[in-house]
Amino acid sequence: MREARALVKVPDAPRTLNPHQFATVRTISEMIVPRTDTPGAADVGVAEFIDLMLTEWYDEPGRERFTTGLDDLDHRTRSLFGKDFVDCSVDQQTEMLRDLGERMVEEVDPERKWQDADTESAPEARESFYAMLRRLTLTGYYTSEAGATQELHFQIIPDRHAGCAEEQSVQMEKQ
Repeated sequence: MREARALVKVPDAPRTLNPHQFATVRTISEMIVPRTDTPGAADVGVAEFIDLMLTEWYDEPGRERFTTGLDDLDHRTRSLFGKDFVDCSVDQQTEMLRDLGERMVEEVDPERKWQDADTESAPEARESFYAMLRRLTLTGYYTSEAGATQELHFQIIPDRHAGCAEEQSVQMEKQ
């Protein structure tokens, strides 16, 4: 992840996503992890991280599934509200994300048997667009310095060391 974080700082423009898709990813990721008393997803570069992962990690079918999902989201918001997702009000965007979340939950079927050999070797190959986006958003956020230290309170070097602890012997009964 350290190498991925270093690469996020390199590109000046998205490499896989077009500017509109990038803006949509940035908006959704900020809705998933908004700024509170800690930085939000946009503050730590989650959209840039997602674009990097799509470029460097995912294969073409995975990238296509993700970008097709973004296009489908815009198509649905245009049919419902007459505008793209990023141009909708916060309430309209929230409604769309709730719908995506409900559909994602409905798609999860633990009893389902996957017959395709390609999907058996890659579990993410059967992952829906919104599940991909949520997973990438949370991974991008919680592997960032701010997400790890300010949100999770992770300490690379702890502020104290307890030293050696006395060993307590336990007597085992012979049977």
